[in-house]
Amino acid sequence: MEVIKIVHPHNHTKDSWPPLSMALGFFDGVHLGHQKVMQNAKEKAAELGLKSAVMTFDPHPSAVLGDPQEQIRYITPINEKIKIVAQLGIDYLFIVHFSKAFANLDPEAFIDQYIIDLNVSHVSAGFDYTYGKFGKGTMDTIKTHAKGYFSTTTIPQLKRDNAKISSSLIRSYLKEGSVEKIPPLLGRYYTVSGPVVQGDQRGRQLGFPTANVAVSEDFITPPTGVYAVRIFVQGKWRKGVCNLGYKPTFHDDLKTPSIEVHIFDFDQDIYGEEVEVEWHQHIRDERKFNGIEALIEQIAKDKQATLDYFAKNNG
Repeated sequence: MEVIKIVHPHNHTKDSWPPLSMALGFFDGVHLGHQKVMQNAKEKAAELGLKSAVMTFDPHPSAVLGDPQEQIRYITPINEKIKIVAQLGIDYLFIVHFSKAFANLDPEAFIDQYIIDLNVSHVSAGFDYTYGKFGKGTMDTIKTHAKGYFSTTTIPQLKRDNAKISSSLIRSYLKEGSVEKIPPLLGRYYTVSGPVVQGDQRGRQLGFPTANVAVSEDFITPPTGVYAVRIFVQGKWRKGVCNLGYKPTFHDDLKTPSIEVHIFDFDQDIYGEEVEVEWHQHIRDERKFNGIEALIEQIAKDKQATLDYFAKNNG
């Protein structure tokens, strides 16, 4: 997949690209609804003899148009999104830098400059897709703005258990720690990634060595607590139990929570390695213990609860 980053105003012309079948959307999470839009773009590409493409935007519009002090967190930060879209077999991924100038484009100008000028012959988008200044362009107006240059397919709402599959629903599950509710919406377990960094070595002293994962603040993380997880390390998925939190038994003043994974049946030096943590099940809330022995006893129970979970759910 070729990744093309575009900054407004751009100087691309129809001659810059082969004829494209393009999926449009912000696509945070690349959930099953998003995948349906992209799959339609691929199918239309095959049907019409085009190349498949996806157009997304970075950063999130609220990072530009909202409170500048607010940290925007994503289900799939841009590098994660690139990786997942590539796995879907798309030919081109266009990433448009979202700026105030770009946000000011009226709907017709957006279509002229970012669809027609990029040699798009077919557009696939969700029923609720909007474009242009104030989101005034819709899937009803796009046919007029196309001026005959491209055809369109509107993808209807996709539901699971009578609820619309949406990024906002996935975010709400993440914020409440209901990570087990996410796979039917994403089509996969939720993951975060980052390098393994030096911790305080306390897990090893307690008999439960952990990998301390420095996850980017761009990711949404679940609430503090203990979770059953898998971790992708050294080319393989391994099971483990994760403590996400402030380690109140030992610290009173940690500013940011740490993500520490005790990997089962594993004792390798992986400092500096990039790993992926896959969230399966909330085991318990984080709490402060009266002493080391009580903590060790609880960690052993957490490990057993996690082993029991995987025995029942994932072999």
